[in-house]
Parts: sequence; structure tokens; C-alpha cells
Amino acid sequence: MPQGHDLSLEGRVVAVAADRGHHFSKPTRDCIALVEGHGLEGDAHAGAFVRHRFLARRRPRLPNLRQVHLIPSELFAYLGKAGFSIAAGDLGENVTTAGLDLERMPLGTLIELGPTAIVELTGLRTPCVLIDRFQAGLKRHVLSSAETGPPFKSGVLGVVRAGGLVAAGDAARVRLPSSSLRALPAL
Repeated sequence: MPQGHDLSLEGRVVAVAADRGHHFSKPTRDCIALVEGHGLEGDAHAGAFVRHRFLARRRPRLPNLRQVHLIPSELFAYLGKAGFSIAAGDLGENVTTAGLDLERMPLGTLIELGPTAIVELTGLRTPCVLIDRFQAGLKRHVLSSAETGPPFKSGVLGVVRAGGLVAAGDAARVRLPSSSLRALPAL
């Protein structure tokens, strides 16, 4: 997190999405249920061990640091200016937020979603080749060319520390770690 950069600590959930299958995009839902240590109930990426297909084939007992994918809705406006049409769930995220600069949050940040759910941020989502299959040329627009700030603009990943229901319109509150403010690693 760059010095002097003010982070908003209050935002909101604008959409939620989940999919039982391993598809690039996820359909939006009225509500999702986060389960502590597991992820989203009924989502293909839920579980204690990694569910990312590429990683799971190579290291199936790797802890799942990718239980929940959050993305800022502000990215959609940025990509819209570049000629892309992106909506909630299109990039595979589970939670779409507004008002939070998610990619600049430090490792270990807690995001409180709705009345009880808490997600601990574990890393930046690394954009893969599938993003260009979704919309040609999109990948280069989510790779940062800036020398400061995050290397990717495709959301963050986390693990569920406290369960609960989350829906569009819910509050999204940030609790920064009290110690080390290390940047989120690429996952």
C-alpha cells in the first residue's frame, strides 16, 4: 500500500454471484451464504483445499486461499471507457463492491460483508488467458503499467473468517491489519 494513499474503509456490496460449475462468469444471485473456512455455499471454488482447476491438479492439498473473489465495480466503468462491456459476475467474482479500493488493501485486511460475514484478503487475482477468451484484448487492460500500485486490476481473493448471508445493498466495511502492511501477493 503506497504511503499517503487514503483508503476508503466504508463501501457497499452491489452484487453477489455464485456458480456450482467451473465457468469463467458466474450468475448473480439475490443472496449468497459464506461459510467459515469453506467459502461460498454452492460455489465451485469453495472448500478447505484449492479448487482452482490448474492448481488443484498439481497440488490438491494446497490450502484454499481463493475461497472468495471480490472485485470493485469501479473497474467496470474503467473498462467501459476502453470499449468493454462488463457486468457483475462476468469476471467470475463472487462479491462486487463499490467505494473500496480493494487491490490497494494490505494482506490480511478483513472485509466485513453484511451483518456477520468476514473475508480476510489473501492476494490479488491474477488474470489468466481465459479473460481474453471472454472478451478479446481485455487482459492487457487489467494489467497495470503503473510503477506504483497493484500489478493487476482484476479483484482480490480471500478466505471466509466468519460466515453469514450477503446481498446487494449490504455494507462492506474494512478493518486494516494492526501490524505489517504488506502488499497483496499475486495468487
